[in-house]
Amino acid sequence: MLTISQATYDAIVAHARRDHPDEACGIVAGPEGTDRPERVVEMVNAAGSPTFYEFDSTELLQLYKEMWANDEEPVVIYHSHTATEAYPSRTDIGLASEPGAHYVLVSTREHGNNDGPVEFRSYRIADGEVTEEVVAVVPELT
Repeated sequence: MLTISQATYDAIVAHARRDHPDEACGIVAGPEGTDRPERVVEMVNAAGSPTFYEFDSTELLQLYKEMWANDEEPVVIYHSHTATEAYPSRTDIGLASEPGAHYVLVSTREHGNNDGPVEFRSYRIADGEVTEEVVAVVPELT
């Protein structure tokens, strides 16, 4: 199960809406070994594509250096789908390289940049196996 704060949920959804029609991507870092998603880091989609995302390698390296220095790890890796459901594509599954992370997908296909509900789902992806998990949005992490 993924437990995230309302503020983290809102930040991820806002990023997905803002970048629509291109896919948005980012990481939520947390203290190493805690499974607590605390720090939302919006990343640039280097692909600039409505059907694919790619972290900028320089930006990603800098983020990992920051996380190592702060004893953090990627707790959530997120991106949006702009025209399809919030389910990992074959490409997404192939790129999933953090077996301990929660992979969050947000679909903006129905409302794009506008207000309205989004599809927000989380998965564990390890060794090519995709397992959907429950998402609990709480007022604050305790």
